Amino acid sequence: MGGAAKGLLQLDGRPLIERSLDLFSRLLGASLLVVNDPGRYAAFGVPCVGDQFPGRGAPGGLHAALKAAQTPWVFAAGCDMPFLSGEGIALLAARRAGAVAVVPRWNGRLEPLHALWSRQALPVLEQALAEEDLSLRRLAELVGAVIVEPAAWCAIDPGGRAFLNANTPEEAARLGLVP
Repeated sequence: MGGAAKGLLQLDGRPLIERSLDLFSRLLGASLLVVNDPGRYAAFGVPCVGDQFPGRGAPGGLHAALKAAQTPWVFAAGCDMPFLSGEGIALLAARRAGAVAVVPRWNGRLEPLHALWSRQALPVLEQALAEEDLSLRRLAELVGAVIVEPAAWCAIDPGGRAFLNANTPEEAARLGLVP
């Protein structure tokens, strides 16, 4: 996206981050943001944390969220996901018992940025970040994540809309997002 703050892209006149925070406050109570530039997000009144493993992408961001979380579980999502699903979050939460993470699978791929992660994943995550170029999909394998298969997800989100995101200006436009 050429350095644009994807969380500030707008859908229906509202920044994506505001839409997500509204959903999280209704469902989860507390929120925190993992950001490179806290100043851009100060107006939203939510605690912001930075990566302790800079340059490690989403795994570094998940690490920062789990370290800063005041709860045993975090729901991790990308800031560029305009259609996060409250029903999907509830489905994931219903499968937490005995799990370290709960991750949906869609179109043959794990979706670790519409997933629940327990703070119990921290030791594995920290070791893996120190030793390898880790992906969140690999982390899900390492911690033995409970996988929500497409058949279960289709009952609440038949098209997998919750997993859509905007990594390019063309994808943003296709999703109806504007700067």
